Amino acid sequence: MDLNNIWEQFIDRMKQDPMIIHVERKMMAGIPFIYVTVSSQFSIDHTTDSVKKHAVKAMKGKRLTLNLTFVRSEENLHVYRMRFLVPQEKMFCCGNLCFDCIRFKN
Repeated sequence: MDLNNIWEQFIDRMKQDPMIIHVERKMMAGIPFIYVTVSSQFSIDHTTDSVKKHAVKAMKGKRLTLNLTFVRSEENLHVYRMRFLVPQEKMFCCGNLCFDCIRFKN
């Protein structure tokens, strides 16, 4: 699964939203943050709903979950810590004859 492709889809969807003036993804200490500038008539709740809506559309058909945390706000700029989380899967055989053993996958 290519997370960079999912991030690109998400950012492209956000840029097409008429309520959003500017959106930018920044990595700080290995943690992704998104900076969303919206029109002044939209509240933080509308912005959060829009971010969630576009993230769900970018994740559609993939086994991902969204971790979205509001960080701060300054006038019409809102900052979120946002991660697309990949569910854990077994990466090696432990020798316990597990039903989902990595040896049984193609």
